[in-house]
Amino acid sequence: MTVNLTLLVLMGALFAIGIYLLLERSLTRVLLGIILISNAVNLLLLQSGGRAGDSPLVVDGDVGADFFDPLPQALLLTAIVIAFALVSLMLALIYRSWVLARQDEVSDDEEDRRVASQPVYDPEEDSEVPTETTEFVTEDQQAERLLNPRSGRDEDLPDPPAAVAGEDAAESSDPERGR
Repeated sequence: MTVNLTLLVLMGALFAIGIYLLLERSLTRVLLGIILISNAVNLLLLQSGGRAGDSPLVVDGDVGADFFDPLPQALLLTAIVIAFALVSLMLALIYRSWVLARQDEVSDDEEDRRVASQPVYDPEEDSEVPTETTEFVTEDQQAERLLNPRSGRDEDLPDPPAAVAGEDAAESSDPERGR
């Protein structure tokens, strides 16, 4: 497969100029950047197809190596349709921006600037984590709670059930048997 150096340089220039235009504040320039990048992608897909060959039809006696790969053509058509949809969306946004504000530049949002100037607080990183984070209690910890129910971290926990505190489970669950 031979690669055309001129098309590669043109593709690189289209990508560079398109990315530069995408970083502008004017929606018209963003639209032009999207168009240039989509054309650069089309050139990339065209180059990935390789040289021209025979059509991929099965005929007796033809060798498979001379066939042209149809996949890059299908990808190229898909890229054209996606670029058309994206350009249509951008044109609608530009039109709506012009109707509402008579400008096509994206202005700064004061609320975004206010939020960006606030100190950063991440609740996952900045909050205190208790030393023991398990919800499960071992038998030793259960025995310690029975002996001393108000010690340590147990102040935050509810009182142990009556069956654990020493009463018979059957008496506490059946009120008529306990009389």
